[in-house]
Amino acid sequence: MSVFNSSRLLGKTVLVTGASSGIGAATAVLFAKGGSNVIVTARRADALQKVVERCVAAHREAGAQCGGKFVAIPFDVSDKNQVASFPDKIPAELRRIDILVNNAGYVVGVDRVGDISLENMEGMFATNVFGLIALTQLFVKDFRERGTGHIINIGSIAGKEAYAGGSIYCATKHALHAFTAALMREVVDTPIRVTEIQPGMVETEFSIIRYRGDKTAADKVYDGLQPLVAEDIAEEIVWAASRPPHVNIAELFVLPVNQASATITYRSKA
Repeated sequence: MSVFNSSRLLGKTVLVTGASSGIGAATAVLFAKGGSNVIVTARRADALQKVVERCVAAHREAGAQCGGKFVAIPFDVSDKNQVASFPDKIPAELRRIDILVNNAGYVVGVDRVGDISLENMEGMFATNVFGLIALTQLFVKDFRERGTGHIINIGSIAGKEAYAGGSIYCATKHALHAFTAALMREVVDTPIRVTEIQPGMVETEFSIIRYRGDKTAADKVYDGLQPLVAEDIAEEIVWAASRPPHVNIAELFVLPVNQASATITYRSKA
C-alpha cells in the first residue's frame, strides 16, 4: 500500500469555492494532479482562468489517465441569487459533484467591538457562513439521493479559539464549526462524509486582505517563524478526500510547528 493512495480520486468531480488564489487554487491543482475533474469558483474570472491553466498542466505532468475536465465558473457565494442559479451554470457532464470543498471565506480588519463597520460584519457572515450553508444545501440533497458525496469545509483555528481583534471572523468560524458538526450528525445514516479542516497560520493573500492591502503589516504576522503555505493545507484536504469510503476525517487541526494556539507562538529573533 502506498503512503498516499490517490487512486480513489480518479475520475471524481470536485467543486472548490474561493479557488482564485491561496488554499483554494492549490487544492484545485492537487486534485487535478490526482486525476480528478475540477470546477473552480470565485469572483475573479481572470484569476480563475489561470488556475484552470495550472490544473491542465498538473494533470498533464502527472500523466493521469482519468479526469482532466477543468471549468472556471465566476460567481459570488455571498449573493444568494447567484448561489441559487449556480447549478445551472455547471456543464452537464460535471453536474454529478462528488466532493464539495467550501473554501471561500475572508476577514477584513482587526477592529475591536464598537469600531467594527456593519458592512464588514455583513460581508464576512454572508461569505463565511450564509454562502457556505446555502451552497451546501444545494448539493447535500443530491448526495443523499445518490448515496455518496464528501463535504469539506475550511474552518480555522479561529473556530476553536477566539482572540482580540477578530471577534466577527472568529464568530463566523465558530458558526462554521457548529454547522459542520451538526451536518455530520444529520447524515450519519448515509455514506456522506463531512470534514472540517482547521488551519492555523497560513501565509496567503488572506492577511493582505485582512490588513486592507498593507503587505508590510501582513508580512509582520509571520515574522520570526515559518508559517504554513497553501500547498500544506491543500495536501491535507486531498488526503482527507482520498481515504477509503468508510473512513471520515471529521476534523483536522493543522498548525505550523512554532504555533501552539491562536495567540501562542515562538518567534526566532535571529
